[in-house]
Amino acid sequence: MNTATAPTWQEVNSRYLAAALAWLKIRLERHARQQPGGSTEVAAPSVPAPPPATGTEPAHWWQRRSSSAVAPETPATQAPPPLPAPSSDDVLARAAAEYAAAAAQTNPAPILMRLSALLELSQFEREILLLCTAMELDPDIAGLCELAQGHTGHAYPTFALALALFDDAAWDALSPQNSLRYWRLIEIHQSRSQPLSVSPIRADERIVQFIQGMDYLDDRLAMLVSAVPAADDGDLPPSYVVQVDTIVHRLQQAAPAGMVPLVQLAGYDSASKAFIAALVARRLGVHLYRLPAEAIPADARELETLQRLWQRESVMLPLALYVDAPRAETGPRTPAELGRLLSAIGGISFVDAAEPVPLAARDSFVVDVDKPDTDEQEALWNAVLGPVLGQNGSPPPAIAAQLASQFKLGVEDIRRIAKTVAVDDAAGGAAPAERLWDACLEVTRPRLDQLAQRLTPKAGWDDLVLPAAESSLLHQIAGQVDSRSQVYRSWGFAERMSRGLGISALFAGESGTGKTMAAEVIASELRLNLYRIDLSAVVSKYIGETEKNLRRLFDAAEDGGAILFFDEADALFGKRSEVKDSHDRYANIEINYLLQRMEAYRGLAILATNLKSALDQAFLRRLRFIVTFPFPAYAERKSMWEKVFPPRAPTSGLDFDALAQLNLTGGNIHSIALNAAFAAARAGTPVTQALVLDASRTELKKLGRTVNELEFRRQGKLGAA
Repeated sequence: MNTATAPTWQEVNSRYLAAALAWLKIRLERHARQQPGGSTEVAAPSVPAPPPATGTEPAHWWQRRSSSAVAPETPATQAPPPLPAPSSDDVLARAAAEYAAAAAQTNPAPILMRLSALLELSQFEREILLLCTAMELDPDIAGLCELAQGHTGHAYPTFALALALFDDAAWDALSPQNSLRYWRLIEIHQSRSQPLSVSPIRADERIVQFIQGMDYLDDRLAMLVSAVPAADDGDLPPSYVVQVDTIVHRLQQAAPAGMVPLVQLAGYDSASKAFIAALVARRLGVHLYRLPAEAIPADARELETLQRLWQRESVMLPLALYVDAPRAETGPRTPAELGRLLSAIGGISFVDAAEPVPLAARDSFVVDVDKPDTDEQEALWNAVLGPVLGQNGSPPPAIAAQLASQFKLGVEDIRRIAKTVAVDDAAGGAAPAERLWDACLEVTRPRLDQLAQRLTPKAGWDDLVLPAAESSLLHQIAGQVDSRSQVYRSWGFAERMSRGLGISALFAGESGTGKTMAAEVIASELRLNLYRIDLSAVVSKYIGETEKNLRRLFDAAEDGGAILFFDEADALFGKRSEVKDSHDRYANIEINYLLQRMEAYRGLAILATNLKSALDQAFLRRLRFIVTFPFPAYAERKSMWEKVFPPRAPTSGLDFDALAQLNLTGGNIHSIALNAAFAAARAGTPVTQALVLDASRTELKKLGRTVNELEFRRQGKLGAA
């Protein structure tokens, strides 16, 4: 019984290289004897046995170059080895036959043969590459090269040696546009006084190791790119399946022609685009690498080197490139610069761009990518939460629907959150539904945290003092946000909404009347993130910049449906709506853009203004709610005074009826209470009426209002003057 196992591809490749080196050494020996003074007194060599295989695992990417390439040198004190005896024709023929047989009888072909076919090397170019590679693999080659060139000092391959040594020689093999130099397979080390033909030539280190079977990314590229983890293709949304199938089909159709089109992934969700690209790479059996736009060299020569090296690597290895192209207004590279890179890069490649990149010399197709829609997210939540929350593999149906309706998350975010909650569930703690909600809130914060101020809601309905009508409107707003999924999705109202599904409101009232507190109360009720945006900081004097700022803001807010509180709306809406000049026209464009985004926004957007009268009625009609925050009357002020001091704060002798006589807003009352508390802490006493009145006097002066000392004395409540 024959138990011999088939050789590994490493063994086959090593056997081929051994035969090729034997053939090359005999060629060098024969050519050396043709030089004046060639020795003929050493026994003829035998063809060496193949070297042992290096193992089944290819070398890894961390095998870095320890130094830059330099011209090979031969130590001055070391004499070249003596030549073997003359090679008979039958020895040379036998070596050549084994060399050819090793190349023809292996499947897959040896790496040098495959590389030659992929890069379209001629036989002469392949033999030059073999000669340069042999210099790195066999210590005898340097001496043989020196003897074959007839004089010392040339212990390295040269183009002149290759012309004399090999058949079918061609001068154009060293042309910069031909394969050896175009693909950076060899390096020429030419000094100023040295002719090109006798200058040292050396194989690129990466090519030498690739020919030996070491499979890793060129270290010059590894410094610029990072590997994208393989994507899990389980439980994919139907829309993603369609997109992946479409991209794979287009790429496979184009592959036989050799001109693979660029895949332009359009849209603003980079995470989903990277996920789609990773799924395509998995289907095609290639490794995906990410190149940030800021890592693209600005120098033209460095950029060309990057292009050539990546093209070479994508031919040698199953690779795909994913280029991160940020938006034009924030990125370090213009669309034209990116287009030049992507036109020349070749191979399977993707570009993450908010808008299509113009290309001069490469076909491309655009795929619009977004997060899964609400129904797809609900299905995915059900799939991933089954093992975590469900009984019999199915979670409570309301949880998935609530999460999908409120949050707009990608596939990987949903999977990651489910795994995190599963780990936390094993450790106990809050209810899983609460942890899921909190985890979604946390995931959706980072982008918006960079653009707006996140407020932590602390007030509840009991803290809010408003007339019944205004309080009822606030309850309606909270109720609509909470019920929008049922009304829009389940009852079908979304199909009849022409302007969008956003819930928008205007909070109007002078400073301190409770506009911000009302937003906090709603956010606390709905357990949503609340962000304050100062519109005066968003509005720009440069045409188009205001819209860009607003677009970034709303795009970031979409994921979590956060409550957006636009303070100082007068900065935008206070501009004249009547068009008299170009500035008025652009101001109205900015207002219309903001209102359009508010109408399309899937959460609650609130405008706050101190001057409702400054807003045009045409704009007001586009808002769903308008809540007026009046100056508090006596009864409201008394209620505010009664609630402003926390239960643990020590108080003594406070007369809320007397304090309510002061015409102050809720914001003023809160400021007075806080200042009085600090004064009491400093004095080591409870908060007294005198301390509160002193703080009131300071607050009124701050507001520029007259302090009626006589009124204070008449009431007998005056503090120390």
